[in-house]
Amino acid sequence: MHKDPSYYIQGVLDNNRLMLARTITLVESILPSHQEIAKHVINELLPYTGKAVRLGITGVPGAGKSTFIESFGTTLTTLGHKVAVLAIDPSSTRSGGSILGDKTRMERLAVNDMAFIRPSPSGGSLGGVARKTRETMLVCEAAGFDVIIVETVGVGQSETTVASMVDFFLVLQIAGAGDELQGIKKGVLEVADAIVVNKADGDNINRAKLAKKQYETALHLVTPSSPNWAPPVMTCSALEEKGLMDVWTTVNSHKKIMTASGELEKKRQDQAMSWMWFLVNEGLERWFYQHAEIQKLLPNIKKRVEEGKMAPTRAADELVAILGKDLLL
Repeated sequence: MHKDPSYYIQGVLDNNRLMLARTITLVESILPSHQEIAKHVINELLPYTGKAVRLGITGVPGAGKSTFIESFGTTLTTLGHKVAVLAIDPSSTRSGGSILGDKTRMERLAVNDMAFIRPSPSGGSLGGVARKTRETMLVCEAAGFDVIIVETVGVGQSETTVASMVDFFLVLQIAGAGDELQGIKKGVLEVADAIVVNKADGDNINRAKLAKKQYETALHLVTPSSPNWAPPVMTCSALEEKGLMDVWTTVNSHKKIMTASGELEKKRQDQAMSWMWFLVNEGLERWFYQHAEIQKLLPNIKKRVEEGKMAPTRAADELVAILGKDLLL
C-alpha cells in the first residue's frame, strides 16, 4: 500500500479504475496503518460526494437479485448513468475472504465501461453487510458514479442495516415466496420504499400479478416511514428486461418528492450521525478490550461471574471503573 493519501485521492478523482479498486482495498483493510491513511482519504474526498442516487436492493433467495441488478444496471448505463454495484458476498468462515460470486454472475455488467462491480466480504458483521460499505459508497461517488447499488445477502439484520445507509430501499420478491403476513413478520416491508415482484414472465405472469395484490394488501397494514411516500408494488421481468424503466421512474419520483420535502437531506444527516455513533461505540469497545489492566483482570472476573461469586452488575461496574481511572488522569 502507498503511504501518501494524495496518491489515492487523485487517482479516485481522475476516475482511474485501478486506483479506485486500490482505494477500496485500502478502506477495507483492517491494518491500523492502512486505516489511518483511509480516514484521511475519505475526509478529503467528502466534498466530491453526495450527488449519487444510493439504492439498496435485497430479496428472498431465488428472487433473481443478480439478474435484476445486471439488467437494471445495464439499462441505466444506456441512459448515460455511471453505475457502481457493491455486492456484499458471504465470507468464508475460515479465511474471511469474499467468494466473488456476484462478479461472476454479472458478466455483462462486469465488462461495461459505464459500470463498476465490487464484491466485498461481509466478514460476518451486521448480518452480512460489509464493514466498510459506507466508505466505499463515498469513494465511488467521488469517482463520478451517479448511481450506487448496494446488494445485500438478504439475511437477518443486513436488510435494515443497508436500508439505513441508502436513499431508496428496494425489496425484490417472487410469486409464492411466502404469504404477506410472513413478509411483515420479517420487518422487510417496514423499511421498503418499493416492492418489485420479479420473474413476471412466461407462465408466471398471473402468479406475479396475484403476488403484487397480496403485497399491496400487506403494505396497507404497515405505517409508511414517510408521510410523503407510499411504497408501490410493481412487477418486472429482469430476464426479459421488462418493467425496469418503471422501477427507475419510481426511484426518481421518490428522490424528487423527498428532496422537495427536505426529507432526503434530513435522512442523510441522520445516517451520517448514526454512523458516527456506531464508530464511537466500536472505538470504545476496542479501547476496552485492548486496555492492559482489563486484559489482566478480565479472566478472573469472568470466572467469578460464571461461578456465581460476583453479580454481573458489579463486575460491569468494576470493569468500566478501570476506564474511568484513565479519564481522570
